[in-house]
Amino acid sequence: MGTTEEPGAGPRPLGVGMVGYAFMGAAHSQGWRTVGRVFDLPLRPVLAAVCGRDGQAVRAAADRLGWAAAETDWRALIAREDVDVVDICTPGDSHAEIAVAALEAGKHVLCEKPLANTVDEAEAMVEAAERARARGQLAMAGFNYRRVPATALARRMVEEGRIGALRHVRVSYLQDWLVDPDFPLTWRLKKEYAGSGALGDLGAHAVDLAQYLAGEPLVGVSALTETFVRERPVLKDSVGASAGLAAGDAGTGRGPVTVDDAALFTARFASGALGSFEATRFATGRKNALRIELNGEKGSLAFDLERLNELSFHDHTEPGDSAGFRRILVTEPGHPYLEAWWPPGHGLGYEHTFVHQARDLVHAVASGQQPEPSFAEGLRVQRVLAAVEESALKNSVYTPIPV
Repeated sequence: MGTTEEPGAGPRPLGVGMVGYAFMGAAHSQGWRTVGRVFDLPLRPVLAAVCGRDGQAVRAAADRLGWAAAETDWRALIAREDVDVVDICTPGDSHAEIAVAALEAGKHVLCEKPLANTVDEAEAMVEAAERARARGQLAMAGFNYRRVPATALARRMVEEGRIGALRHVRVSYLQDWLVDPDFPLTWRLKKEYAGSGALGDLGAHAVDLAQYLAGEPLVGVSALTETFVRERPVLKDSVGASAGLAAGDAGTGRGPVTVDDAALFTARFASGALGSFEATRFATGRKNALRIELNGEKGSLAFDLERLNELSFHDHTEPGDSAGFRRILVTEPGHPYLEAWWPPGHGLGYEHTFVHQARDLVHAVASGQQPEPSFAEGLRVQRVLAAVEESALKNSVYTPIPV
């Protein structure tokens, strides 16, 4: 990349172009807008352009989210000379095409999770990233929950051996936004756009966080999946506007849900540790309940996203008459990412994970070091998701239990 300083002008600009501007686009925009105002960075992120198909809507989004320009063709965005990083916030069916094209055009790439809709697509993305790496371009998968200070602290404690050899990992990610059977048939409920349902939407986070904290991969799964509501209303634009259908494809009536509503699976890690995973969008009363617990020979760690400034730790080497889980408030300046934020005790929120993600990518680009998670790590998650789907098909016939 050469020098990161412009003589007399401070850090050199790093132009960012983003494809997609809905939920994830807004979250990523928040990260890019904020990161240079909080952290001292070797490069200065500039929100160069945002892209979407609807010209009027994307121009409004550019004004609202802080982007300097708007494009209606992602190819035009990639071709812009003021774009150094392409940030992909689209449905999964377009990830591979955009990412490969951006890397081949000499851009760095940040791609939202899951990396792709299929293992084949993810493998193609990894191959493109490896070719681009040799030319100096970097590729990063967007698993933002790694950037919660409490989970980053948990990873540090595992690396330091605080819980010893791993025995169990249990993860659940529970939401309830699909409980209403009249919720419309959006792109997230169509396999051709989303790849899978709760499995890819929530399970991808659960799998990545488990492998990240454990420091080792999953090597086998046994799974069940279920779709509770198999048809949903097809309202005007409920699928078409968000997934790119032609206007005549989105009308009225009901259409088939082609992804899972819930996924359950057990797993084994490379070390022999056991894992259990649950992902559902039908857990009434649960809004964004991601919880993970790791049990080791010397202790345990537990994290709950709904209490995201806290980490629970049990030190099993302490005397039994005084040992137990204790609450660590993760707001100290020595905790991950906290040196740039508020005085101890002043918590952070969900949006800060995207600021931290942007920080880490900027440092990686400036240093030429591979950012984490890499596309290869995203592929590892994709292979687990594919194995879960394959296992669920095989397990569709239950072993009967006598009554």
